[in-house]
Amino acid sequence: MELKATDMKRFHNGQGIPLVGLGVWKMEDEREAVDAIQVAVDAGYRAIDTAKVYENETFVGRAIREVGVPRDELTVTSKLWNADHGYDETLRAFDTSLEKLQLDYLDLYLIHWPVGSYKDSWRAMERLYNEGLVKSIGVSNFHRHHLENLFTTANEKPVIDQIEMHPLLSQKPLRAYLESQDIVHEAWSPLAKGGELLQHPVLISIAEARELTVAQVILRWHLKNGSVVIPKSVTPKRIQNNLDVFHFDLTDEDMAKIDALNKDERTGSNPDSKEFLARTWN
Repeated sequence: MELKATDMKRFHNGQGIPLVGLGVWKMEDEREAVDAIQVAVDAGYRAIDTAKVYENETFVGRAIREVGVPRDELTVTSKLWNADHGYDETLRAFDTSLEKLQLDYLDLYLIHWPVGSYKDSWRAMERLYNEGLVKSIGVSNFHRHHLENLFTTANEKPVIDQIEMHPLLSQKPLRAYLESQDIVHEAWSPLAKGGELLQHPVLISIAEARELTVAQVILRWHLKNGSVVIPKSVTPKRIQNNLDVFHFDLTDEDMAKIDALNKDERTGSNPDSKEFLARTWN
């Protein structure tokens, strides 16, 4: 089936999310963040992904009010930070995020990492969902065993799991499990960090043959794998190019070549690592 920029990935609760959204991690300058979001919306983006720990929810809220698009046409995501786990703590953290964003509701609220009393946090998120303060609830960085643990007490199943995913970390087994549970997989850091992928000769060859950027090839690979993506950029041309991934396709041979790049190599944290589990949060 041909994909279009206006397509939504549907959740099991009937809500959905655009296939390509704008990530705003590390957008720490207010003017830069507001300008980037304006460029993205003008280009056709309708999803914005932020989090408490990014410390830019206020900027994102200002941009949403200024972009000239009705609120109900935008999908806005924020996330519960690790220091805020617990039932009452989650409710307070959500209220703070909503106040900073100056919004009446969130489209999607996620547990950012599976640490601490995340099952108690999930109960609070179910309350927020049932009260209509958030349209959908989900998780981020959850492995299969975290989800299975959550299922033992949850009344609502997460609609989405936002995970590090790119050709060096294809997450194929986790993707298959999420699909079996009717949970959408969303790729954060879809282009990986550090620029290694953007210089990879296999990807350069595929991109040059079609007069595309390497980033466009990678993002199309994600979409063909059924993922939602949230590439981050503050550069207008890159923001526009990252959405312009619906006018071409990749062959089965292209997909196989990109699949072969997998090394199970993370550029971010693994929530099961000793180093991650030993950290304290504030």
